[in-house]
Amino acid sequence: MTNKIEISSMIRRKTLGLTFVLGAASLAFAQQKVNVSGIIADRQNAAVPYASVTFSHKTNKMFSDAALTDEKGAYSLALVPGTYDITIEAIDYKKSVLTKEITAAGNLGVLTIEAESSATNGRTQDIQGVVITAAAVKPYRVELDKKVYDPSTDIISKGGNLQDVLTNVPSVSVETDGTVSMRGNSNVRFLINGKPSALLGIDSGANALQSIPADQIERIEVITNPSSKFEASGTAGILNIILKKTKGMGFNGSVTGSLGWLPSTNLNTNLSWKKGNWTWFLNGGGGYRESEGRNDNDTRYFDPATGATTYFFEQNSLNKSQNKNYNANAGFTVDLSEKTAFNLSGMIRGFQSENQNTIDNTNFNAARVFQYFTQTDAVGNSRNLSLQGDLGLDHKFNDAGHNLYLSLSLQKSDNKNNEDSREYADNVFVNGSTGDSKTVNKSVIGKVDYELPVGEASKIEAGYRIDHNNNDYSFLNTLTDDDLIYQTAADYSGNTVYSETINAVYAQFKSKIDKLGYQIGLRAENSDIGIDYLSLNGDKTSRTDKNYTGFFPSVFLSYDLGSTNDQLLLNYSRRINRPRSWFLIPYPTSLANRQNRFQGNPDLNPEYIDSFELGYAIQKKKFTINPTLYYRATQDETQFVVTSEAPGSNVLITRPYNVGSETQYGLDLNLTADLLPWWKVMASADLFGYKSEGEYFNAATMVKPQSFEGDGFSTRFRLTNSFKVDKTFSMQVQGFYRGGEKTASNVTKPMYVLNFGANKTIWKGNGTVAFNIQDIFGTRGREVTSFGNDFERESLMRWNPRSFNLSLTYRFKQGEKVDQPKRKKDINSNSAGDDEPQGPM
Repeated sequence: MTNKIEISSMIRRKTLGLTFVLGAASLAFAQQKVNVSGIIADRQNAAVPYASVTFSHKTNKMFSDAALTDEKGAYSLALVPGTYDITIEAIDYKKSVLTKEITAAGNLGVLTIEAESSATNGRTQDIQGVVITAAAVKPYRVELDKKVYDPSTDIISKGGNLQDVLTNVPSVSVETDGTVSMRGNSNVRFLINGKPSALLGIDSGANALQSIPADQIERIEVITNPSSKFEASGTAGILNIILKKTKGMGFNGSVTGSLGWLPSTNLNTNLSWKKGNWTWFLNGGGGYRESEGRNDNDTRYFDPATGATTYFFEQNSLNKSQNKNYNANAGFTVDLSEKTAFNLSGMIRGFQSENQNTIDNTNFNAARVFQYFTQTDAVGNSRNLSLQGDLGLDHKFNDAGHNLYLSLSLQKSDNKNNEDSREYADNVFVNGSTGDSKTVNKSVIGKVDYELPVGEASKIEAGYRIDHNNNDYSFLNTLTDDDLIYQTAADYSGNTVYSETINAVYAQFKSKIDKLGYQIGLRAENSDIGIDYLSLNGDKTSRTDKNYTGFFPSVFLSYDLGSTNDQLLLNYSRRINRPRSWFLIPYPTSLANRQNRFQGNPDLNPEYIDSFELGYAIQKKKFTINPTLYYRATQDETQFVVTSEAPGSNVLITRPYNVGSETQYGLDLNLTADLLPWWKVMASADLFGYKSEGEYFNAATMVKPQSFEGDGFSTRFRLTNSFKVDKTFSMQVQGFYRGGEKTASNVTKPMYVLNFGANKTIWKGNGTVAFNIQDIFGTRGREVTSFGNDFERESLMRWNPRSFNLSLTYRFKQGEKVDQPKRKKDINSNSAGDDEPQGPM
């Protein structure tokens, strides 16, 4: 039994080795690794399945790693060249230790392990009463070109969705209306498993974020300064959402159900089946969610020549919605050979929302004396159906890192919206509007990526990518005339066909000389855009063509300050922000709130940004510190300009314009620490300054230019405390603070939010009960004062009130009983068990 009892020690050493490796992958290039493989067998040359093979580096434990053999006794892993002690352990076998020098990639051949004298040749039986304690999962780690957040440690988002998870991701903020920003910049590029996805929609929004359950997310990669290998879109950076895929042998998975208030229900599952060379998976679920938002505006209008107040307009709106969603993602991966794998997957996502918006409009004269009151009632619904199919082929030419990856993605998103808005004065109908819109988005994405090692410390990477998007917008809006008869609003209706093709190629080279690592790359992208504006009967009224080619270099330099877990990184990249397609549509998509409308601008051009970062990362067993200084310079900056529809009108129209330039600089600081065995903290701070230059002028509606010149300083702070009460019960308290911000056209007041969560592991580690409260004190809101040429507006937006959620997760691993000797679970684990990211989609 001695060898059986030592399982705990064996796995503890293995997981500790893995933790060290993750810690070494810091803000710079780790030392170049080589692929090593081999087979573990007994004295009779029979394969030993599920043996632990631990490689302990003689001089630097950060380079240590471990692997488990498969059912054929084979293992493989990547190691830094050097001298290693190799420890081999398996149930019913004696521990074996030997030393080898690893100089290059290759096969170590057959390593022999001797059976215990008491062992039998039969199948190993289950071991009762033994608990394997795994190393704690780090919620945040720094890698070469990204930061990685693991939501399995986030109790507060249990039973929630992607939007809830993002509220705790370092360097990321989520506004009250669902807008996601990184370091104060909302131009964030979302990817699912490395590519744009119909799961989030072509133009992602709050509804799309809320339709992805938190328990389907494996990890989130925060890429603040992407290299040339990544697409150049997204000036703030990239958020890559990696979905789960269980990897255990046989049939495995988890099911999570939740209940919450405001009323919400969710039921989601992650399932997989692995047999031989085949792995099948299914992630899916659905839910119901009610939401409630308030938006209060108090606007003072004045004479732009004298500054004297002319009148006041107060608007208070309450929006209630009922949302239903479902999604399913299924597919398989098959190993065609030892070096080639093929994957195929399909996804479907549905979303339906019913909205009721009540808007109170009150007019006052210049002395703030009541004039008249109207109320607008708007009801509407929206439906979305998204489909996506993906296939990929991965081929390894050898075990030295010479690889080829091919992928193709076909996506379609169908959106329909309709609304009926009616305005009353003293309960008498005075005017109304209706709106019907339909948007069909189609996208094709093809990729080829190639990797070629050069010597032992260098690599060349190159690739090609094509993105073709076709968006068909159709809008039909009506307004009542003086006789209260609905008439087509020709100025606010029409069809638009948006077509965009982006061809991109890239090449980059990376290497390391002693302690200095470097990577240089160049990406070229050509954008060919055509926009056809059609009349209601389908005749083409005008067309806009845009074609531009951009070159996007990137340079990464790193230096080891003593070791690979203590490094300095300096990098540069150039990015582009192409206008979203609906930013170019010149008529409003909705007339429900006619006093506050959004309209696109067909003359909008892309922004270009040059981004610099100087980062430092130190990662130890008990703590991680990652400060980064950054500087960004934006050309042709886009600002949302708010103007009156006409002089003296109380209708405000928001449009995007290229108004000038902006520079932003700051310190992004992230910290994790195990203060005590039962107390862990994760903290982040973003301290940034900004300076804008530019102005906007429209002779038809303005008497003087509207300035966008200004500078200021703002802050973001987040602190998460995790407390382990006992082996099965944990609690979490999270606080967030957003400092005030001032620009030439807006002043935003500070905001703070406090959240709480707790979970309990039950059913011998197979289940988890979680409870959380979002916005304990009801302080989540956005309070802004906006300045225009002839108005000053104070706004307060609260998107959702305080909410509660209770969830139950059940995990099962039938594969452990069918296809392999049973390995006991860690009852402290709250993850879905043996999860890994999906393959290319």
